[in-house]
Amino acid sequence: MDHLDALEAQSIYILREAYKKFKKLAMLWSIGKDSTVLLWLARKSFFGHCPIPLVHIDTSYKIPEMITFRDRVAAEWGVRLVVGQHTQALAEGMGPEKGRVLCCSILKTEALQLLMAEKGYTGLILGIRRDEEGTRAKERIFSPRDRNFEWNYKDQPPEFWDQFKTDFAADTHIRIHPLLHWSELDVWRYIRREEIPIVDLYFARSGERYRSLGCLPCTGRIKSEATTVDAIIEELERTTTSERSGRAQDHEDTYAMQKLRARGYM
Repeated sequence: MDHLDALEAQSIYILREAYKKFKKLAMLWSIGKDSTVLLWLARKSFFGHCPIPLVHIDTSYKIPEMITFRDRVAAEWGVRLVVGQHTQALAEGMGPEKGRVLCCSILKTEALQLLMAEKGYTGLILGIRRDEEGTRAKERIFSPRDRNFEWNYKDQPPEFWDQFKTDFAADTHIRIHPLLHWSELDVWRYIRREEIPIVDLYFARSGERYRSLGCLPCTGRIKSEATTVDAIIEELERTTTSERSGRAQDHEDTYAMQKLRARGYM
């Protein structure tokens, strides 16, 4: 078993364990490379069918190509897509100009909370990775939140030798992270091996590409000539720049992500 086989096997085990233990599950699909790999793994876990509904939080500021990709892949793969949007906040004028951290908190976190409550989901599967940014390194694979989805990163259950705590009080909201142990390079090497379709915003156009995808006003591109998955892998093998260097909310506040995630951000 090679490195990618081992990563895949552990992620499939986590997905199956989550599906067995938690009956009101949803999976967040942000349309990026990580959550698309997660969806691919979920389909592998359940023999070509994903029995877990996919939640996409549409802030109305997403890059249009992302929505086109979402709708096409959802139709081709036959997944249950649940789209949430904080229509009231948008009607009241919420947007990046109000402050990017505030905008994320309302249009993403609060919108997600409203949808979870409406649908009765008690657990959410996400494609986050520890190496992506510092706050995510504090996560657990099975991570409890309180009834308001707030995360106490100072009080998380230990996870030694792949022994996971999956028994929680009835009012606990659970986040499950099957890709937590993957790296950015692992994800791209797996995309190459499995030939997973991804949105073409990751590939260079006119000397620039997106390395991390979010809302259009808050996501910058990097200088790059990488037009293939192989070229992206080669580029990442020698880069010293962080993956989220193009995300504006990370620069607005030094502890922006920790604050957002403590309040329930993805």
